[in-house]
Amino acid sequence: MHPSEQSELVRYGLGITNVVARASARADELSDQEYREGGRILEEKVLRLRPRWLAVAGVTAYRVAFGDKKAKIGPQTRTIGDTRIWALPNPSGLNAHWTLTTMAEEYGRLRTAAEADG
Repeated sequence: MHPSEQSELVRYGLGITNVVARASARADELSDQEYREGGRILEEKVLRLRPRWLAVAGVTAYRVAFGDKKAKIGPQTRTIGDTRIWALPNPSGLNAHWTLTTMAEEYGRLRTAAEADG
């Protein structure tokens, strides 16, 4: 989809938000405090909207925002209410650890899990 079609996501049962609502060129420009506050706000949104899944792009962002220093890419044991959480690789071009193929595979794993939840 093109970014201008963001409002169409609701038709697919999807939504997009940021952990930190401030623009930055790099994740390391954001403070731990900003991530933690963003995690708190995001948790409130999730409790209010009750999605089946919350996907966080960037395991480092997830670790800091939700205080889970040992989190790894993939499904998390922690939930927010009944909402399950999946940490995804950050699609930034600065993320050299993941190729387009391996990122697509991980995003596909989340899709498969979400579809299995019905």
